[in-house]
Parts: sequence; C-alpha cells; structure tokens
Amino acid sequence: MSVEINRDKRMHSLKIAAVAVMISASINLARPAEFMAGAAAINITPPLGLPLAGYYHERGADGVLDPLFARALVIQSGNDRIALVALDLIEIDRAVTDRARQRIEQAIGIKADHVLISATHTHTGPVLATAGAYGEAFGGLKPAAVEYTDRLPELIEEAVRAANARVQQVNLSVARGKCEGLAFNRRYFMRDGTVGWNPGKLNPNIVMPAGPTDPEVCVLCVDPPNSNIPAKCIASYVNFAMHTDTTGGTKYSADWPGALDRTLAGWRGTNHITLVGNGTCGNINHVDFDWACPQSGPGEQNRIATVLGAAVLQACKSLRPVPAGPVRGSSKYAELPVQSATQEEIDEARAILAATKTDQGGNFMKLVKAQRIIDIARRETGQIRAEVQVLAIGRELAWVGLPGEVFVELGLAIKKRSPFPMTFVVELANDNIGYVPDRRSYAEGNYEPVSSRCAPGSGEMLVDAAVQLLEEIVRK
Repeated sequence: MSVEINRDKRMHSLKIAAVAVMISASINLARPAEFMAGAAAINITPPLGLPLAGYYHERGADGVLDPLFARALVIQSGNDRIALVALDLIEIDRAVTDRARQRIEQAIGIKADHVLISATHTHTGPVLATAGAYGEAFGGLKPAAVEYTDRLPELIEEAVRAANARVQQVNLSVARGKCEGLAFNRRYFMRDGTVGWNPGKLNPNIVMPAGPTDPEVCVLCVDPPNSNIPAKCIASYVNFAMHTDTTGGTKYSADWPGALDRTLAGWRGTNHITLVGNGTCGNINHVDFDWACPQSGPGEQNRIATVLGAAVLQACKSLRPVPAGPVRGSSKYAELPVQSATQEEIDEARAILAATKTDQGGNFMKLVKAQRIIDIARRETGQIRAEVQVLAIGRELAWVGLPGEVFVELGLAIKKRSPFPMTFVVELANDNIGYVPDRRSYAEGNYEPVSSRCAPGSGEMLVDAAVQLLEEIVRK
C-alpha cells in the first residue's frame, strides 16, 4: 500500500515538474529578445593635405570642420555575432574590405560574411588610393593617400574590436518613419525632350522629376534593458536615401551623417553613437530646384541633420521590440557585364586623361566617360564581380549591402520584394563598382549612365540576387 502511495506521489511530482517546465518555456517565449550589443566610434581623420574626394578636380584638405569616424555596432544572439561598420568616407574598396574582414575574423572571431562595411559617401573625405582612374587623376597615388588607405583595415578592426569589448545585454527595437521634402531626384525631364542632371535652381525648362525618391526612414535603436532614459541609450542605426554632398569646401567633414550623430546625441546622450547606412541614392540628392535658397556649406549640413533628426525622433515614438531570433549573415556574388568600349574610344580616353594633368582637357562629360572607359579597359574579363550581402536578425530585420551608387528605383524594388518586415538597403557596402542605374535610365543618358562601368540590366541583376539571398536566409 505504501509503495503505491509513494509511486502516486512521484507521478504527481513529475506532472507538476512537467507543467512547471512548460510554463517556464512559455514565459521565456513571451519575454523580449535577449540580445547583446556594443558600439564604438574611432577617429579616422587623415592628416591635412590629403586630396579630397568627390569632384573632378584636385583639392587638398586644409583643415577639419568636423572629424571623420569609423562607427561600429556588434550585435550578438547566442554564440553568433554580426558587425556593422559605417565609415565617414566617400567609398570603401574591395581590397580594404577583404583585409579588414580577415583581421576581424582572426582577432575577434566574427565571420567575414557577418561583417558589413559601408561608406556614408561624404564628399569632404580623402581620395583613397584604390579609386581607379579617378584616384590616379586626382591625387590617389600620392604617398600620403596610399599610406592612409593601407591603414584603413587596421582602423576598421579597431572600431569593431572596441564595439565588441563593450557588448552588454540590450533591447533592440525598430521603427519606420518618413522624411518628406528633404531628398530629391536629381534627374529631370526637360522641355527639349532630354533628361537633365542637376539642371539648376528655378530652371524654367524643367518639366518634372525623371524618377522617384525614397522618403522612408528606418531606425534601429540599441538600449540597455529596462531603461527609458534617453541619456543611457547606446546606439542607433539610421537608413535614409540621400547623397552626402552638402558641405563642400576644403576641410574634412562627415557632412550630414556627422551632424545627424550630433543632433541625436542631443536627446539620446553624449555617449550615443549614430551609424548611417546610406540608402540607394545614386540619383537622389538634397537640392530642391523649386527653392531659390543656396544649399551648400556647413549650414546646409546642419539644416539637413535637424530635419532628418526630427523624422528619426518622431519615428522613435512608435518603436517596437525586435523579436527573439538568431543573427546571421550571407553573401553571394553577381557577375555583372560591363559597358563596351572600342579601341578607338580607349585611345581617345587615354588622350583626354593625359590632358587633364595640364589643362583639364575636354569638358566634364568627356572626362567622366574617359575614366569609365579606362577602368573597363583594365579589366581582365568583361565582368564586374559584385558582392551582395545580407545580415539578418530573426525574421523581423535585415540589411542588404550593395556595392555601388545604386539608383533609388532598385532599392525600392528590393524593399517591396523582401520577406523581412524591416529591410535596410545600404549602398556603397564592401566595395564601390560605380554608378548602378536601373535599365530605363541608360537610354535617358546623362551623368550617371555615362559614368557607370556596368552595362544595362546590371542593377536588376543585383535586385534579383538580393531578393534570392533574403529568401534563402529567412528560411534558415
């Protein structure tokens, strides 16, 4: 009799234990995601005198308006980590990315395809020594530029290492907002039937924009758990599509992304770090051609940061937690065809570039085309190997990294087809293959298609590769 009673007690205890396990499991599933994250910013401002990037003439840096940074964010779930790096530079080069990823994987253990390195595209940063025919023409081969470029992988690793050392338990949350009237398509249908590029303020010959914009502002906030105090916030990642060419001049400046960092720090605390992943803005800039007011200089950089910062802060009122899920990353390569060039065109391009060393030979568009032809002629194959990268957190959030100045139509297509509710599409990620227009824009001509190294249809190939990768990674 006592044996049966004891057995019944044991069975009752086991049932209670089983129910407790199920309750505990359900509570754990209901809890906010337990992520770890850390952020850091490393000053990467070069010495004075380096040639500045962004224009088709050489100009040396003679001061620092505001410093340039490598900003890094490391996010961990379980034993897996991803790293996002935003550089206050006009571009990032394949060779620099490869060396930086190798250093990060060896020193920190974050897998190479889990590291996304992008440039904000500031036109008041240095020319890199890897910038092809453009760099050669405008100072990229100078010893100081070569030395700076060679040191970049070490600086990027330093930023990721510092972010990784600060990893702590955090809450991740995302929000989507809009910033209307700040970014504009810079290609316009003109009265003479052509498509103009930056045709001038109040130009009476403008008919209408030749393409859309992307006013969406996507925000990821990284905060300590159980903290509603803005001053204790760790980092934000902001994704917005607009060219970074407002400050101008001959002083180093991070342009509006740097000003946005300062603006958000005014609310979120002086230790807060803002990473800007520039959206697809190959044909998008800040110039309102219906507004007579000049739009360049430090004042414009701060105006943009104020307007965009307000949109970010407004979006933060509707933040929602990122559900629990693994972090993961993956890359694939698309082999893009290049634009063709005859031997006669190659010879003419060499003559034009030789003349620029003495008299800025030829007009602007001839120079643009010549540099494109020379870069294509140097390729051993008729293809450009373009990395498309995806980082993801669970089924909620993904980043798509694209390696060039990509037209906004292509980024919008990726967002529309993405299986992730929140998709940050980031251009100038891991490499710079130049302008990537949509197929239609090649026929319309002007600056970006003339400058583009890749052939019509390349942009659509990148879109297909990105969507395929997003669908693959969401199924894992």
